[in-house]
Amino acid sequence: MFKGILITKDDGVYQAQLQDIDDAVLPEADTTVQVEWSTLNYKDGLALTGKSPVVRRFPMVPGIDFAGTVTETSNAAWKVGDRVVLNGWGVGETHCGGLAEKARVKGEWLVPLPASFSARQAMAIGTAGYTAMLCVLALEKHGIKPADGEVLVTGANGGVGSVAIALLAKLGYQVAASTGRPGEAEHLKSLGASTIIDRSELSAPGKPIGKERWAGVIDTVGSHTLANACATTKYRGAVAACGLAGGMDFPATVAPFILRGVTLYGIDSVMAPLAIRQEAWERLGRDLEIAKLDAITREIPLSEAVAVGTELLEGKVRGRVVVDVSR
Repeated sequence: MFKGILITKDDGVYQAQLQDIDDAVLPEADTTVQVEWSTLNYKDGLALTGKSPVVRRFPMVPGIDFAGTVTETSNAAWKVGDRVVLNGWGVGETHCGGLAEKARVKGEWLVPLPASFSARQAMAIGTAGYTAMLCVLALEKHGIKPADGEVLVTGANGGVGSVAIALLAKLGYQVAASTGRPGEAEHLKSLGASTIIDRSELSAPGKPIGKERWAGVIDTVGSHTLANACATTKYRGAVAACGLAGGMDFPATVAPFILRGVTLYGIDSVMAPLAIRQEAWERLGRDLEIAKLDAITREIPLSEAVAVGTELLEGKVRGRVVVDVSR
């Protein structure tokens, strides 16, 4: 038995509870990990509350991220005692995840815990921070340089947004942060944002194409915000879209793409190939300032994860949440 959160759906009643879980609940896989830390992302909030059909199999241990130590493996890539991180791969959705003391997964889903991070710090980064790095890499590979102008980050107070601001500022970019919480302006500036924009400027229906403003964009919101970001991106600029906090729709036109040559990159963190994952984690180890990471991180015990998942969906959570699965 091990302690964890288990989601059940019996007679149509959806429930997420902290409880003792039998090892038999864990799926067959080649590697078992003693989980030390997990985290809460937007998708975890959806899973814990049942607000969206994220969980596809029951019973399910939620948690799309974890960091810990290999305790058992038949995979040649790993040995007992190795320190590892997992992000995505359907874990917490179709395969039991990280909001528990134990996980059993495919060895090819794991990456080594970077030496520059503790397990707790890796989860302060989590899928949110790893996704932010994937977005930054997409803009860099497109050729966008700090001298090209401002980079817009939407949903700036969220996990992806907060880490994206810190990364971009460290790399020398001017960052415009869009947020619905103007009271957080000083916090966002402390992360490296140079301009604060009220999200209402982007969230209402806009014109097919607007004044050129952004060299690049990292969007976590979707819907009208993403459409307006594309419409105001500079000639041959790029937009990295990785979230749907504002909606899954994309009420846009082709105008920015055929008149300005704007490129829209879809950023998938769940099924990204191993080489891209390793590159992202290596860059995080080099480009993310630990002091800024600590400033946006809140620690909670596993017993509070369900309640905080609700807060996350209500927009009440700033930055990142790490979960100590041992308490």
